[in-house]
Amino acid sequence: MSVVGVEERGPVSIISINRPEKLNAINKAVAIELQQAFAAFDHSAQRVAILTGAGGRAFSAGADVTDLPELWRCVPTVGIATDKPIIAAIGGWCIGGGLVMAMMCDLLVASESAKFSYPEGKVGITGGMIAGLAARIPHKVAMEMMLLGEPISAERAYQVGLANRVVPDHELLDTALAWARKLADQAPLAIEQDPQHILHMYETQDLIL
Repeated sequence: MSVVGVEERGPVSIISINRPEKLNAINKAVAIELQQAFAAFDHSAQRVAILTGAGGRAFSAGADVTDLPELWRCVPTVGIATDKPIIAAIGGWCIGGGLVMAMMCDLLVASESAKFSYPEGKVGITGGMIAGLAARIPHKVAMEMMLLGEPISAERAYQVGLANRVVPDHELLDTALAWARKLADQAPLAIEQDPQHILHMYETQDLIL
């Protein structure tokens, strides 16, 4: 069975990490299949992607330490190259590399049960990309998450600007789909001029805004 699922709902592609028994931990196969799925999405007529996790217990528990992936492959604007919008639909735990993926999406909808955590300081593994969190939420909050490794709730994520909206668990995918359909109706040239990609250009070229 594939570890990444792709479902098309009209112009919207729902791309799901499909390892619910492992809390959707990202192993080598997941990283490669996510990169391939988004490459296919980018070359297709599909307009918007939703990135989510199967099973409801977790969006992703982060990198699978028993089968460490090249995480960069599945991070939007890094290994995933597309000018089309990506919406993260986060239910349950969003940990480590999962948080990196989520923060790099263009929009983020969280369920009330969502929890965000970056515990790599406790386990001694990091790829460094989490540093971009400080450009997306208040600096001190980012430092708290990165240095202390304590989880924050969906409501706290909304308050600090990591999440755009918090919804009841059963409304998560419907809300993300409603947003995706609105985006699909927008002018392509406008939504492809995404400030997220411009910001990443500056970050990767070591320029100062």
